[in-house]
Amino acid sequence: MDARKLSFGLGVFSLALGAAELLGARRIARTLDADGHEGLVRAFGAREVAAGVGLLQAPAHSARMWNRVVGDAMDLTALGLAAAKSPRNRAIWGAVAFVVGATALDTITALGLEANGSKTLPARLGRSGTGGTDDTSTAGA
Repeated sequence: MDARKLSFGLGVFSLALGAAELLGARRIARTLDADGHEGLVRAFGAREVAAGVGLLQAPAHSARMWNRVVGDAMDLTALGLAAAKSPRNRAIWGAVAFVVGATALDTITALGLEANGSKTLPARLGRSGTGGTDDTSTAGA
């Protein structure tokens, strides 16, 4: 598995999902029996777009993938509340299953990035300005 390529692909996916949430907030809220919560759907869409941009900018940094995992937890919390309100709504349970799958993929990708030597934060440029190693002893410099 090439975690960097998968991370980049998940960045593209985040952009598409975020755009759908921003543009289709009313329909998504209605489908999930969450009328009146279109603003929350749009906020989640904006979060997805931000995650996508971050992953496209730096697909090899695991912190950006862990941000998606945190976003997935937020999604699952909101879907759990929706499921408590409308337990027979199949669209909610389908969304839960989808987010659980995405969470697993995001977690596997983040762990893969870390196993490949990814830092949780982008490496600082070396003193020569041409790159270099991430020297945490100079973090305050």
